[in-house]
Amino acid sequence: MGGGRELLVDLNGKSERAFEEQDVCVRAEVGDTVLLNTTGVRLGLGTGGVHFVVSAWEKAGLGNHDATELPGHIMKLRYTPLQRAVHAVEEQDHPLHEHIVAHESLDHVPVVICELHSMVPAVAMSLQYELKQSGQAPCRIAYVMTDGAALPIAFSKTVRALKELGLLSGTVTVGHAYGGDLEAVNLYSGLLAAKHAMEADVIIVAMGPGIVGTATKYGHTGIEVGQVVNAVHTLGGDPIVVPRLSFADPRPRHQGISHHTLTALGQVALAKATVPLPNLTDEETAQIFKQIRSANLHDKHQLVGVSGRSILDAANHFQVPLRTMGRTLQEDPAFFFAAGAAGEWTSRLIKKPLRHHAVRSSAGALLADKN
Repeated sequence: MGGGRELLVDLNGKSERAFEEQDVCVRAEVGDTVLLNTTGVRLGLGTGGVHFVVSAWEKAGLGNHDATELPGHIMKLRYTPLQRAVHAVEEQDHPLHEHIVAHESLDHVPVVICELHSMVPAVAMSLQYELKQSGQAPCRIAYVMTDGAALPIAFSKTVRALKELGLLSGTVTVGHAYGGDLEAVNLYSGLLAAKHAMEADVIIVAMGPGIVGTATKYGHTGIEVGQVVNAVHTLGGDPIVVPRLSFADPRPRHQGISHHTLTALGQVALAKATVPLPNLTDEETAQIFKQIRSANLHDKHQLVGVSGRSILDAANHFQVPLRTMGRTLQEDPAFFFAAGAAGEWTSRLIKKPLRHHAVRSSAGALLADKN
């Protein structure tokens, strides 16, 4: 996974934050003049509201990467000044290429589909915590990052923390997202790589930090939740959707069950998914079920009731920060209970004896060596 770091830059006499991708830029040092993309800060964006280092001005052109010497011929950020070649797992000279050729099915692996990046740690922590509490071995979770939001996976501090704790076994960046342990051309081959090259017991799919929204029914990147359901169904996986719930969001369209979830599952998803719903107050539950009935989701998908409360203990145990739209677990419990419920539900599907993880294939060993 490509690295990145946060810098403090002096901009017009003010100290401001900037993100530097270390595999794109020549490393800036104290005193260097840097070229910044300041659009996110100027627009007052949330997750993307930091400056991005384009280059260290005096060191422009002094990069240490010679593209002709690197493997890979698949371009991401195609036809832009920042296009980059990656060694995609689908390429014939990739050491794990055989796993893409040999497999066309996900073999019923559970695939947890999240709209927001902030759901990922809650799902992973709850799932692994539930297994630990029942005396089971940790499972292998692969995270497939789409290109619906941030494109460099290095921008995610969450992914870095989850990998350091062993809660994620590996990452796949698909589409124009980049920097994962494996690169894939699209979601379908990325899912197959997660299952067969990474030997995942569970796959989590979500965009990176940030989301595009316009307060319209279809004008948001959360629409991809329905598209991922379709892809997982096509490949023979078990789609499990984390509903976006909140009673703390000030925007009416995101209160109860978000209109993003209602649209993605009601109009975009063409196949059945399992939707775990956490235990909430009677009033909150009544509102959510009223919205579900209005969208006919109960006729189209499998709704299951799950506690969701394990995220409370899991968050204390693993200590990975939880925050969505600036709100903590305590400030927006319904949001994180929904993600926790998905983790709990999935843990029931994949419980295996400890010896399951004692044997590793050559593919798993190769990936471990890469990291």
